[in-house]
Amino acid sequence: MIRTVSISLSLAASALTAGAGEIAPADLTALPPADVVILGGIHDHPVHHANQADAVAALVPAALVFGMLTPEQAARVTPAIRGDAAALGAALGWEEAGWPEFAMYHPIFTAAPGARVFGAAFPRAAVSRAVAEGAAAVFGAEAARYGLDQPLPAEEQAEREAEQAEANCDALPAELLPGMVAAQRLRDAGLARAAVEAAAETGGPVAVITGNGHARRDRGLAVYLARAAPGLSVLSLGQLEAPAETADADVAFDLWLVTPPAEREDP
Repeated sequence: MIRTVSISLSLAASALTAGAGEIAPADLTALPPADVVILGGIHDHPVHHANQADAVAALVPAALVFGMLTPEQAARVTPAIRGDAAALGAALGWEEAGWPEFAMYHPIFTAAPGARVFGAAFPRAAVSRAVAEGAAAVFGAEAARYGLDQPLPAEEQAEREAEQAEANCDALPAELLPGMVAAQRLRDAGLARAAVEAAAETGGPVAVITGNGHARRDRGLAVYLARAAPGLSVLSLGQLEAPAETADADVAFDLWLVTPPAEREDP
C-alpha cells in the first residue's frame, strides 16, 4: 500500500529551519517524509549530486527514478554491476548519451542499493517528435490523465518560451520555442508517470533524481503528479548556485539550498 503523508511548505520549513524553506546541506539527512521526494539540482554540479546521494541514503527509498535514463536503460541496472562505476556506466551507455561525467552520479545508485531503479527519459527521436507534433501525440494513451491534452495558460506559455530562448543563448528561431516547451512538458509528464509506476510497484517512498527545472512544483513534474495521482504526497527540493536570487524559490520549491557555483566554460 502506498504511504500517504500530507506535507505543507510550512511543515517542511519548520521541521528544518526557521527560514522560508532554505535549508543547509546537513538537513538533507532529515527531510520530511513524502511518497515522492523530488531531488533537483544542476546536471554538471558535482556538489549537487553529492547532496542528492546524501539525501537518498537518508531517505532509504524503495525506488529511484532517474530523469537521465530511459526505462530500457534502467532495466540494465543489476546488483552484479551496480557497485562498479565503470561497468554500470558502460552498460547504461552513459557517455554516449552526453550526460556529465558518470562518476558524479554513481554514488546516487549506491546510496540506496536495495532501491529499484526506474527510467523516465524518452529517446531523442521521441523528444524531437514532441517539438514538431506536441507532447500529447508522443506521450500516448495517458496524455489526458497527465493534462498534456490541454494547452498552457497564455501567460505561462509566453514565460516558458522566453526561458527556453534564454537557456539556449537566444540562438533558437522564435518558431521553434513552442516546440521546446512541448518537449519540456513531455519530460515532466514522463517523470511523473515513472514516479507513479514506481510508487505503485514498490509501495514507495520514491526519490526522483532530476534537474531543477523539472523539480519545480509550480510547473515541473509535481504538477503532473497532482493531476494523475492526487493521493501521493510530494516534496520538492531545488539546489541553487550562489550568488543566487531566492525571491521566487519559495514558489518553485518546497525546500532549497544554495551552493557555490560549479566551474564551467561559458556556453
